[in-house]
Amino acid sequence: MELEFLKERLVPIIVIACLVVGYVIKATPVLQGAREYIPFIVCILGAILGATVNGINVEAIVIGAASGLASTGLYQVFAKVLNLKKGE
Repeated sequence: MELEFLKERLVPIIVIACLVVGYVIKATPVLQGAREYIPFIVCILGAILGATVNGINVEAIVIGAASGLASTGLYQVFAKVLNLKKGE
């Protein structure tokens, strides 16, 4: 029971971790070539983190990948709410 409670709480941590990685890629000048692949990168990272946290099974990988993609949408919401310009 306690382990299930912990696993439920780690999905937002996966979203936040992927959000940070995506932002670092976007903000780092050296990594500008990878900007167009940010959704793919965070999807794969989320799948890996999901499998790491919940064990290697299809459900964990799908939930992790969806969490990674959700971080891309979350960044877009923040960008619109805070009126961030492209490249900042």
